[in-house]
Amino acid sequence: MKLYEVFIRSKAGLHHKHAGSLHASDPQMAIQNARDVYCRRNEGVSIWVVESEHITASNPEDQEALFDPAEDKIYRHPTFYDVPDGVKHL
Repeated sequence: MKLYEVFIRSKAGLHHKHAGSLHASDPQMAIQNARDVYCRRNEGVSIWVVESEHITASNPEDQEALFDPAEDKIYRHPTFYDVPDGVKHL
């Protein structure tokens, strides 16, 4: 049995959210099991299943190299811009 990660899109949602993991022999069985386990009360409108071995994650030790380069680009932060006094609801 392979380990699958399950992603569910709720009725009100625009994107899929990770719901959990489960074991199944093939993708179709994983979808059926995901429906039975994670959508018992009709919570979802779409299910994605992905074999866990196909997911690649960043290493927490690489956080500085991956995310710190954005810190030196102050124009990406809204605090860089001055908003005139007459502008409301921005």
